[in-house]
Amino acid sequence: MARAWLHLNKRATILACAKESEHTVDLPEKVGKSRVVVVGGTGRVGGSTAVALSKLCPDLRIVVAGRNWEKGAAAVAKLGKNSEFAEVDIDDMESLEKALHDVDLVVHTAGPFQQADRCTVLEAAIQTKTAYIDICDDTRYAWRAKSYMSKALAANISSHNNRRNLSRMMAAELVRAARNESKGEPQRLRFSYYTAGTGGAGPTILATSFLLLGEEVVAYSKGEKIKLKPYSGMLNIDFGKGIGKRDVYLLDLPEVTSAHEVLGVPTVSARFGTSPFFWNWGMEVMTNLLPVVYFYILKITHFPLGYFILLLFALLH
Repeated sequence: MARAWLHLNKRATILACAKESEHTVDLPEKVGKSRVVVVGGTGRVGGSTAVALSKLCPDLRIVVAGRNWEKGAAAVAKLGKNSEFAEVDIDDMESLEKALHDVDLVVHTAGPFQQADRCTVLEAAIQTKTAYIDICDDTRYAWRAKSYMSKALAANISSHNNRRNLSRMMAAELVRAARNESKGEPQRLRFSYYTAGTGGAGPTILATSFLLLGEEVVAYSKGEKIKLKPYSGMLNIDFGKGIGKRDVYLLDLPEVTSAHEVLGVPTVSARFGTSPFFWNWGMEVMTNLLPVVYFYILKITHFPLGYFILLLFALLH
């Protein structure tokens, strides 16, 4: 179960609990037999997405796209007869366009999205006129993807970006409720997230967290855009029964800008914390001691060893 608290003016709070569902969905035959490509489908998040889709709609034809044939074969064996593997490199447009040929939807889960120079999967989707959705959690990537809106419309495809839409919907509901109840304008919106360990997600989730330490935090204070140091501004937030009070730290997350611009709340920020505690300690140490350039090492290594190298650098400085 994943939980996230959102605080509005310290008065209104809402808790979202996501639970796995065993239900299937009855779709029109044409839609139910659609061909869906999950880019990054050999990873933890992509693999879970493929499994969820196959359980939700067993007639879907699922293509697991990734770089590793061995992992791809294992994923296909798990999914069953309506699945196949496609070798794809997200930096190779030719392989992407080949994988998206005669496909109805592409789900892009191949993170981390931090410090990506191009939206290659989205570009390939537009080129092949394939509907697109991703799980991006990076502000810069999210806004870069939104710049393709006119091209997506011209290609007559649906394009949905960012996995944090649930948080935004929760925030929108809080703002609506606050306006209806008090007939006033909310002045502050705070997103707070807490996770326990990696959830088995492995190096990609860890890389995402560490790469965010190399990005200045965008927040809004009384209508003014401000930039803050990552993993600073610690707050102790009560996440309720079963979790209790936990420390959370500032991170640059895309829902901050969209919440400010769309909902019109003048003061907006987002914080994140994790357990066990030494991850928070390690990230705080690295942020305080390492130049930003060191975080680009993670983009090159993509291996757990890189995290320990960076931590070693921090301790030696």
